[in-house]
Amino acid sequence: MPWWRYPLADNMASTGGRAEGLSESQARERIAVYGKNSFRDAPPPHLLQQFFRRFRNPLVLLLLFAGLISAATGEATSAAIIAVMVILSVSLDFIQEHRAEQTAQQLKQSVALRAVVMRDGTLREIGAQDIVPGDIVALRPGQLIPADGRVLVARDFFVKQAALTGEPYPVEKSAEPLPASDALHQATNALFMGSSVVSGEATMLVCATGTHTQIGHVAQAIIARRGETAFERGIRQFGILIVRVTSVLVLFVVLVNLLAHKPLLESFLFALALAVGLTPELLPMIVTVTLTRGALRLSKQHVIVKRLSAIQDLGAIDVLCTDKTGTLTEGNIRLERHLDVHGKDSEAVLRYAWLNCFFESGMRTPMEDAVLAHESLNAVGWQKVDEVPFDFERRRLSVLLAHQEQDRQRRWLILKGAPADVLVHCTTVCDAPEAHPAGMIALDAPMLAAIRTRLDSLEQAGFRTLAVAVKEMPLDRDHARLEDEDALTLMGFLGFLDPPKTSAADAIRTLSHYAVKVKVVTGDSELVTQYICHALAMPVSGLLMGDEIARLDDATLRGRVESTDLFCRVNPMQKNRVILALKANGHVVGYLGDGINDAPALHNADVGISVDTAVDVAKEAADLILLQHDLGVLANGVLEGRRTFANVRKYIMMGASSNFGNMFSMAGAALFLPFLPMLPIQILLNNLLYDV
Repeated sequence: MPWWRYPLADNMASTGGRAEGLSESQARERIAVYGKNSFRDAPPPHLLQQFFRRFRNPLVLLLLFAGLISAATGEATSAAIIAVMVILSVSLDFIQEHRAEQTAQQLKQSVALRAVVMRDGTLREIGAQDIVPGDIVALRPGQLIPADGRVLVARDFFVKQAALTGEPYPVEKSAEPLPASDALHQATNALFMGSSVVSGEATMLVCATGTHTQIGHVAQAIIARRGETAFERGIRQFGILIVRVTSVLVLFVVLVNLLAHKPLLESFLFALALAVGLTPELLPMIVTVTLTRGALRLSKQHVIVKRLSAIQDLGAIDVLCTDKTGTLTEGNIRLERHLDVHGKDSEAVLRYAWLNCFFESGMRTPMEDAVLAHESLNAVGWQKVDEVPFDFERRRLSVLLAHQEQDRQRRWLILKGAPADVLVHCTTVCDAPEAHPAGMIALDAPMLAAIRTRLDSLEQAGFRTLAVAVKEMPLDRDHARLEDEDALTLMGFLGFLDPPKTSAADAIRTLSHYAVKVKVVTGDSELVTQYICHALAMPVSGLLMGDEIARLDDATLRGRVESTDLFCRVNPMQKNRVILALKANGHVVGYLGDGINDAPALHNADVGISVDTAVDVAKEAADLILLQHDLGVLANGVLEGRRTFANVRKYIMMGASSNFGNMFSMAGAALFLPFLPMLPIQILLNNLLYDV
């Protein structure tokens, strides 16, 4: 029977957990027993394993083969020179990659996932990999759940655990009751590693960590492995090309020399020396060195590299997909308007919106912070009963509140959300919000058309909008359900301004100069997005809405994304489809995002880019972390990636042209000379000195 079906007291006893938390010494002892709380990265192989792994490189294998043949035929000097070349290549590559890994780990540690745990009776923040069974962990919206464990205390706590159960909607978790089944989707008192917190707060007793978690048991099956990148594929194919060319060259030289009646062994050793001369044996080391230097230079430009090869991929991108908030705009959202359905300023609309924001337990957005900035309002007389958290399919959030009026108590469902998704559930409007609940009239077609026209006018002026609606509920209703979000009364709208970021215009021009096309992929309104793009003089063409994307098959979407620069009102899965369609068309795609809804697209882009203020889910999925939310920093990163790639290409072009010229000229000379133009040992010595 799984641990979540036992009483909490049994879980506390089996893990040694205590209300005041573990001591630091106990935590260290448990790490020694259970290991680090990680399964995504395999433990690093022993240094000797890392060293000998380099002998599997096709270019090194070619050198080893040549050395063995030389030794077998009595050419001890040639074999010794080849051995020196192999040791030089492998040792330099090993040393540089070891340094690179240490550098990469240091950079990754600066953006590693953190968790708040109770240790020695106080809450403190530690690295998630240092969590052990028995720890007490505090959880809040936007976090990844760092281990498996039992819920101790929860308040309106909803998590998304689709990675484990496939459930598309957030699931509410609570301390009780004990589930009647072993099934994960029925374990409402348990939290599982890899799930993300949507709303609410909770504390958790850690029961399993690392490979002992549910996701750890099936990690290989459910964690998508990133495929080979374009740069890695190119380097591998170049190595295979060299092997093929040298094989053909060896056969050609041997056959020609045999036809000229030259000794077989001498001809073969000469051909083998030519093959060695063609081999760029220092290429792996050059690649590692340039990537490491690139990562260090990027860190000085406020970019943290989590995956070294992402530097090359960043330089190769030709399409950058990004949201607009904080990237194309200042990210400083202000509430400028609170209007009734007739477009008049209304304090009542602001009050209902404030109550919704005040009592919600989810991760607050900048728009909600802007509403709560009106500190003159208060929640006296109001009490929270329940909540239906926000999700990206409904695009709205409801709170069920009890209100004590002078002579009676009433219960209200107060809802805010995207206007299009709220209006379809409204049947009445409040003609005068200050007089509510009086003054309700039917929402008929002319009224609906007038409201939509008013919303369009606001959005064309750059306002982001939210709708506010209410519904009176029975006094005995203790829980809010999705079905309650119907037959609502529309109170009015909120209008927010987020000014365009002036520096974004220069960054977009710079990226365009680098042949990088910027496409905006956002859940926001198309009118607001077009306003921002126009203000930045950003050339855009084509518009695809989320509902249109939902109707398109993958083949049709691939055609549409080429001529479309704006993708608006899209949900997380639609963002992901856009990224995959661009990749399928042969583009190298970068994606910049910082929200829970950006994780799928970040993972599937060639380069996932997030910011240091992003939620844990986004930072975990990203390859690069920007310490400044600025497209200008990213433009510098693209240039650095291309500089790094250029350095590798210079070595390949210089080495290949030199080696090919020398070796082919000697192969050609061997056709006409009655003797070998150079002895094998001379060719090998020349190549060794050139590398040194």
